[in-house]
Amino acid sequence: MPPLQILDGHNDTLTRIFPPADDTSASIVDRDGDGHIDLVRARRGGLGAGFYAIFIPGGEVESRPITANDDTHLEAGCSDVVLRTQARPMTDSVLDRMDAMLEQHPDEIRLVRTVDELRYCLDHDVMALILHYEGVEMLEPSLTDLEADYARGLRSLGPVWSRSNAFAHGVPFAFPCTPDIGPGLTEAGTNLVRRCNDLGIMLDVSHLNYRGFMDLAETTTAPVVATHCGAHAVCASSRNLLDDQFDVIRDTGGIVGANFHVGFTRPDGQRDANTPLDVVADHLDYMVDRMGIEHVALGSDFDGATMPAPLGDCAGLPKLIDVQRTRGWSDEALRAMAVDNWLRVLEATWH
Repeated sequence: MPPLQILDGHNDTLTRIFPPADDTSASIVDRDGDGHIDLVRARRGGLGAGFYAIFIPGGEVESRPITANDDTHLEAGCSDVVLRTQARPMTDSVLDRMDAMLEQHPDEIRLVRTVDELRYCLDHDVMALILHYEGVEMLEPSLTDLEADYARGLRSLGPVWSRSNAFAHGVPFAFPCTPDIGPGLTEAGTNLVRRCNDLGIMLDVSHLNYRGFMDLAETTTAPVVATHCGAHAVCASSRNLLDDQFDVIRDTGGIVGANFHVGFTRPDGQRDANTPLDVVADHLDYMVDRMGIEHVALGSDFDGATMPAPLGDCAGLPKLIDVQRTRGWSDEALRAMAVDNWLRVLEATWH
């Protein structure tokens, strides 16, 4: 039996294969032995589509004292601001190298701009690449370049990574810790939400702090989406979502892609790859209990995080599906989680 087809909510594969350099030969088509995704392993694991992020690395994440909005004082992993003068050229370089890769392999991997194009790829064994910006430091605060990026294929973005920019404030990394750290969206951030709604660009609340999340939810006319998050009630990381955030996502018809990163899934918050897949399954079950199966999906963070050793890479996805089956998930529920829920949200968001 072929593996269940999966649309994954988040990976950092473009960042891995296109580092800040001029190499245009990198590709995910052939088995490369590195990272978590290439097409050989993707076919083995049933990975047929994904949100491929462009992320602009900054300085090292450093432990710094912070104060949460409830006046709790703690140490958190923080990252410095990245300037547009750095981010824009790096983004354009990745886009150019991505286009070259796609041009060389049109029958194996394609950039998709519509749900019809996405469905075609899923039906014809072509990897569907959904272009995502993880943090929008590359954009002018006035958004004069957003439409040009949309024309190049941008269909999803998260206003922030876990640092601040002109649009919003990312949540720093801490455990145990609330995500309610820092203020909400800036005026530019509110304008970004509205413009994305106008263009049909999906907005991702992953890495956004609590107040920014609530501001975005109040402003947007589209379903609220977290492409790669977990349940704070299971793992009390600042990167995970509280129950009232799950309620907002449910009530807007949104979706959460469950993150696989062990530091955001283990109840002890440890970055230990010796972690059973039941830990990821616990987050999935919790989210289903809170929101319903129609609001739950997968958001691995492949090539950007520490995976549970039993999973390994994208070829191991059927192992997670098997864990869910042993927990009583029906074939219909598994298909909803794997691809159908994403298709529903994208149909409601893209124009």
